[in-house]
Amino acid sequence: MKGRNKFIVIKSSLILFMAFMFFCLCMLSVSFDGEEKLGSVFLTQKRKLPIYCVENSNKQIAITFDAAWGSDKTEDIINILKENDITATFFLVGMWVDKNEELTKKISDSGFEIGTHSNTHADFVKLSNAQIRLELTRSKEKIEKITQKEVTLFRAPYGSYNNNVISICEEEHLQTIQWDVDSLDWKGIDAATITNNILKKVDSGSIILCHNNADNIVEALKSVLPILKARGYTFVKVSDLLLKGEYSIDNTGRQISL
Repeated sequence: MKGRNKFIVIKSSLILFMAFMFFCLCMLSVSFDGEEKLGSVFLTQKRKLPIYCVENSNKQIAITFDAAWGSDKTEDIINILKENDITATFFLVGMWVDKNEELTKKISDSGFEIGTHSNTHADFVKLSNAQIRLELTRSKEKIEKITQKEVTLFRAPYGSYNNNVISICEEEHLQTIQWDVDSLDWKGIDAATITNNILKKVDSGSIILCHNNADNIVEALKSVLPILKARGYTFVKVSDLLLKGEYSIDNTGRQISL
C-alpha cells in the first residue's frame, strides 16, 4: 500500500512538472512589447495572413514594383507600362522617396498606385510595436505629402510578417499585400528567365512581384507584358483587384468573398 501511495505521489509530481513546462513554453511564445502587456498565447492564436492573390474569374491581375534602392530604371518602367496601356502598383520605401521625390510624383501623376514598403526597409518581425508604427506613419506621410493621395496598402520588407505586424497594419488602416507570382528578378537573372517565371505561375487574380531596379527587368517587361495581354489578362491596380465587403483569406493567402 505504501508503495502504491509513493507511485501516486511521483506520478502527481510528474504531471505538475509537465504542466509547469507547458506553461513556460506558452509564455515564451507570448509577444512582449514596450507598448503592450501580455497578449494572447501564440499557440492558441489563429494565424493571420496577408493577401497573396485574389479570387477572380475575369482574368484580372496586378503587377507590382518594390522600390528600395536604385532608381535608374524607373522611368523606363513607367514608359513601358504606358506604351502597353497597363496600370501598376508601386511599393515605395520612405528613404527611397526622400531621394526620388520627382520620380515619386511622376509615378503618381502617371496614374499608378503607390503603397508603402516601410520607411527604412527594416524587418518588421524584429521591431517593437512603436518602431513598426513609426515605419508606417513616416513612410505614409512622405508619400501622401508628394502625391496628395491616401496610402492604403503595405508590403512587408523581405516578405517578413507575423500576426502582430498584420494587426498593427490593420489598426493603421493598411492592407498587407504579398504576392503569388515571384519574378525573382532581384537575383540578377536574364530577361527570358524572368519572363518564364511570371508566365508559368500567373493566373486570374495573381499579384506579380517585380523590382524597379532589377538588372534585366526592363527587357523582361518588353517581352512579358504583350504576352500576358495576348493571353487575355487585364492589368489592374492592387486596390482594384482586392475584393470589397466581407471576405476571408484561405491558408494559401487567397482572398475569397463570403
